[in-house]
Amino acid sequence: MKKNFYLLAFLGFFSCTNQIQYEETDLKLWYEQPAKSWNEALPVGNGRLGAMVFGTVSRERIQFNEETLWTGEPHNYAHEGAYDYLDSIRQFLFKGEQRKAENLASEKFMSVPLRQMAYQPFGDLIIEFPGHEEYTDYTRLLDIQNAVARTTYKVGDVTYTREVLASDPDQVIAVQLDADQKGALGFHIVMNSPHEQSEVMTDGNQQTLYVDVKDGALKGIARIEVRTKGTLITHDSHIEVSDATSATIYLSASTNHVSYQDVSADPEEELSENLSNLNGVSYKKVREKHLADYHKYFKRFNLDFGSNGREALPMDKRLHKFMEFPEDPQLVALYVQYGRYLMISSSRPGTYPANLQGIWNKDLKPAWGSKYTCNINTEMNYWPAELTNLSDCHDALFNMIEEVAQTGKEVAKVHYNCDGWVLHHNTDIWRGSAPINASNHGIWLGGSGWLCSHLWEHYLYTRDIDFLRDRAWPLLKGAATFYSQFLIEDPKTGWLISTPSNSPEIGGLVAGPTMDHQIIRSLFKACIETSEILGVDNDFADLLRDLTPKIAPNQIGQYGQLQEWMEDKDNPNNHHRHVSHLWGVTPGADITWETSPEIMKAAMQSLIYRGDDGTGWSLSWKINFWARFMDGNHAYELIKLLFRVKEDGNNTIRGGGSYINLFDSHPPFQIDGNFGAPAGMVEMLMQSHQNVIDLLPALPDALPDGSIYGVCARGGFELSFSWKEGILTDVSVLSKAGEPLRIRYKGEVQEMETEKGETYDITF
Repeated sequence: MKKNFYLLAFLGFFSCTNQIQYEETDLKLWYEQPAKSWNEALPVGNGRLGAMVFGTVSRERIQFNEETLWTGEPHNYAHEGAYDYLDSIRQFLFKGEQRKAENLASEKFMSVPLRQMAYQPFGDLIIEFPGHEEYTDYTRLLDIQNAVARTTYKVGDVTYTREVLASDPDQVIAVQLDADQKGALGFHIVMNSPHEQSEVMTDGNQQTLYVDVKDGALKGIARIEVRTKGTLITHDSHIEVSDATSATIYLSASTNHVSYQDVSADPEEELSENLSNLNGVSYKKVREKHLADYHKYFKRFNLDFGSNGREALPMDKRLHKFMEFPEDPQLVALYVQYGRYLMISSSRPGTYPANLQGIWNKDLKPAWGSKYTCNINTEMNYWPAELTNLSDCHDALFNMIEEVAQTGKEVAKVHYNCDGWVLHHNTDIWRGSAPINASNHGIWLGGSGWLCSHLWEHYLYTRDIDFLRDRAWPLLKGAATFYSQFLIEDPKTGWLISTPSNSPEIGGLVAGPTMDHQIIRSLFKACIETSEILGVDNDFADLLRDLTPKIAPNQIGQYGQLQEWMEDKDNPNNHHRHVSHLWGVTPGADITWETSPEIMKAAMQSLIYRGDDGTGWSLSWKINFWARFMDGNHAYELIKLLFRVKEDGNNTIRGGGSYINLFDSHPPFQIDGNFGAPAGMVEMLMQSHQNVIDLLPALPDALPDGSIYGVCARGGFELSFSWKEGILTDVSVLSKAGEPLRIRYKGEVQEMETEKGETYDITF
């Protein structure tokens, strides 16, 4: 049932076409040559298994990962006796003796060991095609509409096709090989691994790879099974297939990891079950199940900015063209959908959350351990989850929060003598929560507060009261309990401040970084509201009401900037990639045009001083900032920088950009920008953080026409709308929770009551 409301706007009346719906679009990354490096290969994944497909002809490489293969073992990272030195560290900071505070903290306060563990590659599937050195009519592509990587080419008059997908229902990576002439397909297949302690065994149509992580407790098993009607010969080192027309390869992998406390699983048991479940099952059936499963996520949302024909260009040429002539609106839409593809591929319900590289990693010693950096990167990975209708993908992050809350209880007590729980700026698969690496950036304790904001945002978007009560509230309360006991009075101002801490990752160890206070205020506010909603813990809520106004406020400094620290010491010539003190603008809502316009202007001035360039994730955060500042044209200038082509060995372009497979470049590859930028791009079109749904609040001139389907807003609303020549034309709103609706366009606010499950067509 639909209800029509004709809302008077200053533009007058427009007829409602009421035809905004999901439509298939050309969502492909395609190329005319194989990948020359890992950063040009194409990713597939099912949340647990990931693979990079190179598309090389005579020797195909499919590099694969399994999410639980890490270095290390179950371990308690807390530093016994750390609390004995907390007061001394604070006193040094109060006296301005930063170096002494950092030295003492480095010696007595840091994690044991000092560094956390690293995510590991698993192995490579190598398929050799003798006689395929000379080929024509080559194409490789990633079809993100269907989550399939495909390579086609001709050798002589025979056309060969390869298709790779990662199936969640069947828990395998499936490789389908076809020739269009009978008996023309032949290949050799083998697995290998970069791990020193690895072994390959071949038996019939199966080959098994055994991996032991060096100096760690985790062991992995990967197995391929080859199915064909051609001739199959087993060798000691490889499997040989000849005289075939088609062949299917199933790859599954598992480890002995059970949890951050338990490594007693039998990987053989899970592996065998996954492959035995496919006995008698055709690739066609596996593909059908994969598509049905993937589409239930992907097809909830669509974005169309119109086409200028550039999708006819291969992606490498398309990106180079964009650098010269940035007039490719559908590339922006493709990037948003690519981010959603990567989220579905790396973060399914029940899996582990996406790490610094999602689930794709080739290195034994990856940059930053390819772990979870919680001072921006892990959180940014989930910015588009609620907004772009992938709320259930958020579940993987919630699972991790529940685990770090357990380890964080001990760290809170051992390091701070506080109740509740705390997380510093990194965690790994063993759920380390103590401060790591170095005191000048590792003692930042906003990770728990920031992660809790994701729990609160999930409730704001879904209005799931059971989730709020049963899952979110214990975690919110635990984090807030820690901060309520940790905050200390600043001897100079009398405000409550956070110390010792950092403003990531700049300025060293300090007393009272602005970002901490924004996060803590927002957490306290969420806890107070939750207490009222659930009717629980009134005394605790009263405590937070008393503490909140005593926390050091946002301050405007001598340059008109929002101060990053208690002291007015910001350097307007510093172009550091982190802009942490603007957290209250986004992803928080501590600072808005409606509640604090002067602070908002100061935040904008800070961003202007910090500059437009940066690493990939930094550019992505700045896109979100400019969307919140309601300056879509400035946001689009940063989108241009995000599409700068980054190629292996090319150091001529500084800052972030995109590899030709659209992976975000820090550099090197880091996936957070692939998630953060789509959130900012969508927030140019719709925002809902100010207790009103704003339509086209920051529409750039470069995107004058378009439509969006299935975008989600706080309050439990799902919207579809379109615009022409910058003017809104159609709006459809589904009320999922029956909340009152406030919606705004061009300053005109309309309000109405809604009923759960009803769709409202709104005409301006």
